[in-house]
Amino acid sequence: MEVNQIQQLNSIMSTAKKNNVNQATPAEAQQSFKTWLNNAISEVNEGQNNSAIMTEKVARGENVDLHDVMITAEKASVMLQTTTEVRNKAIEAYQEIMRMQV
Repeated sequence: MEVNQIQQLNSIMSTAKKNNVNQATPAEAQQSFKTWLNNAISEVNEGQNNSAIMTEKVARGENVDLHDVMITAEKASVMLQTTTEVRNKAIEAYQEIMRMQV
């Protein structure tokens, strides 16, 4: 996770703590989560695109440091793996809720 993502998560958590006093409406909570999720997915996409650009530069023989290319590729890989795991946990939680008997 990048520092930006951690800062966003901390800001959401601090907003949630503040909202406990005022109790955010479900629509506000949904909008906040939607915005955070869209930003996180955009960052993952940007990381993947940066990795592809750096890889293309190396393939064309441009003057690019190989370690920068590898670092960019690993960052993109870790971001994608994290996103996939978060998605899997969200689906698992949803399935668990659906199995609950009311």
